[in-house]
Amino acid sequence: MMAALNSDFPEPLAPDRLARNLEVVRQQMADACKMAGKTPGDVTLVAVTKTVSEQTCNDLVSLGCLDLAENRPQVLWEKSDLVDPKVRWHFIGHLQRNKSPRTVPLLHTMHALDSLRLAEQLAKDSQPQKNPSGKKLRVLLELNVTQDQSKTGLSPQQAQEVLEKYVSTPLWQERLDLCGLMGMSSLQGDSDLTHREFESIRVLRDLWQDTYKIPLPELSMGMSDDFQIAIQEGSTMVRIGSLLYR
Repeated sequence: MMAALNSDFPEPLAPDRLARNLEVVRQQMADACKMAGKTPGDVTLVAVTKTVSEQTCNDLVSLGCLDLAENRPQVLWEKSDLVDPKVRWHFIGHLQRNKSPRTVPLLHTMHALDSLRLAEQLAKDSQPQKNPSGKKLRVLLELNVTQDQSKTGLSPQQAQEVLEKYVSTPLWQERLDLCGLMGMSSLQGDSDLTHREFESIRVLRDLWQDTYKIPLPELSMGMSDDFQIAIQEGSTMVRIGSLLYR
């Protein structure tokens, strides 16, 4: 298994280079927070590690970045055995239901809840006896508010159906902590469009908190090319990959 993992990823980034890149990203986040009237502690940096080795993951942990994200279950399974156990693993890709039983026990937060059937599976796999930490799985509804049909995610109407099922299903509430929304901006969008798309996610979050009387504090919005705009529009988690590994 380790050989397969090592063959998929490049050599580890030099630790001093990684440290410099991380400091630059943190400073850019702090600047965006200041513009938005927030403190840096209001926004979590989630380092996307899908393109890097397990050594680079461990170096990130050594630098104080404990929130790491993967989008392929098999890679997460392998890396979780090789990376510091202090890591809070996030899953940001589409998860097939047959891979959920092995994936869920490893997760801190699932960003990509994109169907009722997946919600049912996540609740099943979050049974207390299957979750050594005893904590609920944090889940975010993945929204697609763009016109890009290649993107995954729920339409606002589909997201409401999941919310309605969640608030009416005690078992789901016992096992899942539905705590917010995740979304992406259009690939070819200009800054004005990016602002509008992230704003629309925040507006829906505010509406649904009032409608369904549940807290949805987390907004997972923003990646390497648009995270500063996302922070200005209310993001509480940014998913950064390429900027860290240049």
